[in-house]
Amino acid sequence: MPITVVCRSCHQRFQVSDKFAGKQGPCPKCKATIYIPKPEEEVKIHTPEHSEASAKGVSGQLVLKPIAREKTKLATWQIIALAVGLVAVLVGAIAMRWFPAYQHLAAIVGLLLISAPLTAAAYAFLRDPELEPHSGLALWTRAAICAAIYMGCWAFYVWGMPYFVPWAMAKTSGDIWKWVFVGPFFGLAGATAALATFDLDLGNGFFHFCFYVVITLLLALTMGLQPW
Repeated sequence: MPITVVCRSCHQRFQVSDKFAGKQGPCPKCKATIYIPKPEEEVKIHTPEHSEASAKGVSGQLVLKPIAREKTKLATWQIIALAVGLVAVLVGAIAMRWFPAYQHLAAIVGLLLISAPLTAAAYAFLRDPELEPHSGLALWTRAAICAAIYMGCWAFYVWGMPYFVPWAMAKTSGDIWKWVFVGPFFGLAGATAALATFDLDLGNGFFHFCFYVVITLLLALTMGLQPW
């Protein structure tokens, strides 16, 4: 049964699923923190002036309409731009196989160009449908911050790992030990970054980070790099 909530900041009224009872979250409109009351905490008014009958006009139709959730849809030009961008990235990655001297530079430039769109795309699939989606400048600002943290994880893996993985173990067992040592920390860092920037829970935040790692890893392999 849905729970009716009124934001104390912007006074927006909306309904949320009862599975969020007793929890806190951002207001879909102003993003202020609100508390979702438990069913037993709800104040129910049964006076005639608040009944469904009083909300009907002379014709018998309901005068008060439910608050419609804003839906975000990609415009045709956005879909075309995404398709062209994906093809361009893939073609560029394949072309770099013939220019090994520039592969690492191309990988850095490629990460700078595609990281924010990747984080935004993953958010579109993993976001909580009960919350109003981020859009416009707010979305891309959050995507840029999240992308910077994810790129920092890759930078640490490439340049910082020699200072943290035991030298003897790395030499005898191969670089797979890098993932054994820092994989859980990377997963926690990525999930926390997605939680802070996109309001995803830790579970979806982890999948958000994994999506980014898998796509960038596949592009690196396409270019001919060996990330491990």
